[in-house]
Amino acid sequence: MAAQTPTYSEEAALSLTLAIVASSPGPLLLLDGDLRIVAASASSAEAFEIDVLGTPGVSLSSLGAGEWNLPQLRSLLDATLAGAAKIEAYEMDLKRPGRPTRRLVVHAQRLVYLDADNQRLLVAVTDVTDARASEAAKDEALRHNLILLQEVRHRVANSLQIIASVLLQNARKTDPDETRSHLNDAHNRVMSVAALERQLAGSGEAHVELSAYFTNLCSNLAASMIADSEHISLVVTGARGVVEARVSVSLGLIVTELVINALKYAFPDRRPGKIAVDCKFQGPNWTLTVADNGVGMPSDPALVQVGLGTSIVRALVKQLSATLEIAPAHPGTRVTIDRTRIALVDDDAGGVAANSAAGHPVAQAS
Repeated sequence: MAAQTPTYSEEAALSLTLAIVASSPGPLLLLDGDLRIVAASASSAEAFEIDVLGTPGVSLSSLGAGEWNLPQLRSLLDATLAGAAKIEAYEMDLKRPGRPTRRLVVHAQRLVYLDADNQRLLVAVTDVTDARASEAAKDEALRHNLILLQEVRHRVANSLQIIASVLLQNARKTDPDETRSHLNDAHNRVMSVAALERQLAGSGEAHVELSAYFTNLCSNLAASMIADSEHISLVVTGARGVVEARVSVSLGLIVTELVINALKYAFPDRRPGKIAVDCKFQGPNWTLTVADNGVGMPSDPALVQVGLGTSIVRALVKQLSATLEIAPAHPGTRVTIDRTRIALVDDDAGGVAANSAAGHPVAQAS
């Protein structure tokens, strides 16, 4: 027995469409080819004070006090009816007399079916006013917190400078050489932390560009710790790249401790030399190296003393989930801190090449 071809009923299709629109949980309008309302959902009536029973045949532009009569909205709806456009997320402000302005997102879809003479347009409206207000409040809170953080950092830096001054005065008044040396070390560390805080307070950014950051830091270290720049030089090299502000603090402290150690032990008896700070990026990975061309490490490992500076560096490296390597540089000593988040394969091995650091990757430590 041959299957019978089902007959098409425009009234049945329209009835089904009206039922879907009426039962929609969100604001939904069914418009005809002249942008007159065929049906509106109950949620539309509640959200925008539309008289559902009285709206059929009423044009969209004449709803309420004319707040829907927007030329750009009308043009977009006409283009959608003609098939020349599709409204997926058109934002508009609904301004009603005596009411707060509401921010709406409009979606419109032309209905394509057998009765081509009667065009239909389905319009969904979403009120995003409260969501946008919440986002704005969060942004304002974040901005306020950043300002407070900058103020705190300024105050911390000022307090650290006062402490450093007291330490330096006590060091000058102290007779025993060992005590004076400890006080001078404490003074240098406090001054370096103060310099870090001033740099971060001045940036006010969530991420820090390391090349400029290390350059400013080493300039401050050289000015406060190197009496003769022609005798001992402190240079910064490496590609440009950015890290999170909190990571930059740890890296800054590491560089400070390594530079202090090199100045204390690498160049005895006014030996001239050079300290180089280098940071390389490869995709999300980075490698920090601090090397000097001084006297180098003792050949006997038993003679290598682990002081406060080395302990601080090791603790910071562990905090960054990085690795630490201290090795002879021939001449001098090289300290390498490596942070690998993703294993990158060279082209020679048939794998994916790592991206160049020139693209300013953001290296983040967990």
